[in-house]
Amino acid sequence: MKKSFLLKALLCFAVTFMLHMEKSSAQNLKLIAEVTQATEQLRKAMVDADTVTLEKLTSGELSYGHSSGKLQTKKEFISDLATGASHFVSINLTDQDVKVVGNTAVVRHILTAATNDKGKGPGITKLGILLVWVKNKTQWQLLARQAVKVP
Repeated sequence: MKKSFLLKALLCFAVTFMLHMEKSSAQNLKLIAEVTQATEQLRKAMVDADTVTLEKLTSGELSYGHSSGKLQTKKEFISDLATGASHFVSINLTDQDVKVVGNTAVVRHILTAATNDKGKGPGITKLGILLVWVKNKTQWQLLARQAVKVP
C-alpha cells in the first residue's frame, strides 16, 4: 500500500513539475519575442532617426557604448541621430541571441550598417553588439549597449 501511494505521489509531482516547466517555457518564449520586437523597433528608429520612438525605447539611465570607447547618455545618443552626427542609412542584424532573466534581457548580435555621418561621409561598419534591456511595467527599455569591432 505504501509503495503504491509513493508511486502515485511521485507521478503527481512529476506531472505538476512538467506542467510548470511548460508554462515557464511558454512565458520565456513570449518575453523573448517582446525583446526581439523591441530590438527591431530600435533598429528601425535608428535608421529613421525617429526621436519619439527612441525616447520610448531607451531608459533615462542609458549607457550607450561605441566600439571606439566613447560613451553616451540617452540625450547624447538621441541627439547624434537627430542631428545627423550619427546617420545610419541601413542596419542589418544577424546572429542574434536573446536571453531573458526576470525583468532583464541580454541581446547579442552582429550589426552591419551603411553609414553617412555628418563630416565623415559614407561608410560601412560591422560590429558585435551587446544590448541590455529592462522591463519597466509593460515596456522594454534599453539600459546599456556596447559595441566591439569584428573582422
